[in-house]
Amino acid sequence: MRIAILDDWLDCALDSCDWNRLGPDVTIDVFHDTIAGTALVERLQPHDIICMMRERTPVDAALMNQLPNLKGIVTSGMRNAALDIDAARSRGLMISGTGSPGHATSELAFTLIAMQARQIFASATTMRNGGWQTHLGRDLRGARLGILGLGRLGAQLAGYAKAFGMEIQAWSQNLTEERCDEVGVSYVDRDTLFRSSDFISIHLKLSARVRQLVGAEEIAMMKPDAYLVNTSRAPIIDMEALTNALVNQQIAGAAIDVYDHEPVPATDPLRHMPNLLMTPHIGYVTRETMDIFYGETLDAVEAMIAGTPIRELMP
Repeated sequence: MRIAILDDWLDCALDSCDWNRLGPDVTIDVFHDTIAGTALVERLQPHDIICMMRERTPVDAALMNQLPNLKGIVTSGMRNAALDIDAARSRGLMISGTGSPGHATSELAFTLIAMQARQIFASATTMRNGGWQTHLGRDLRGARLGILGLGRLGAQLAGYAKAFGMEIQAWSQNLTEERCDEVGVSYVDRDTLFRSSDFISIHLKLSARVRQLVGAEEIAMMKPDAYLVNTSRAPIIDMEALTNALVNQQIAGAAIDVYDHEPVPATDPLRHMPNLLMTPHIGYVTRETMDIFYGETLDAVEAMIAGTPIRELMP
């Protein structure tokens, strides 16, 4: 039995749980880079079970068709846009997921909001380069936070913002006033959210109807001193429209943790935009979350080897 652990960018998979539980008859191959095409096929052909980190290497029907030994796939989380569950099920593969606490992403979103408010990164960079005060920050208390999507993570962000005295409003296509009352935030329509928010943070599940939900029209509504934060999914923002807005200083800035192509190429011009704060998709990347992801991945692999898969994913 041979197991592949994909996309262990931080080399933490083997330290996050006791893989020795699988015994000496199981070989574990850990891969720290992300590849595609023929090289990926050749890498994975010997493996019986693939362990995925969500939204990293895509595992689709075309790839599965070229993996004759594949018997099961385990993904971190119970949803993974990079995994074709229908294709896996049609091939009789075992498919399992893991728990996902989620709060780390909400914590990062609020951290990015606070960093923008006080221009922490710009000021720290100035200090490192020998300078002193160069940027005038603003208070969070009394600032208006607009949340796109008020599910589990959006509600967590609202809680953090309340502790800092922010005014909070929310909108999404399915959001109700009852849900806003439950969370303790104001319900507003789309235009009001974009026109009146000082900070906008995205917390939506990716679907066809939210792709490029934040485009040129929505960005044009934003205040010139407003900031946009995305720790959710890259396609929700029209990145060409956002790039143009940042270049023209149409808004004060943005903070992005998710991208159309990951890892972001070293030559990508986004890396050099002064009013864009970029983090390398670290929303869920904490020690505690990885312990859950890999610990429950190990549980799922053990169950697959025993022929009794757990936390099965359905189309």
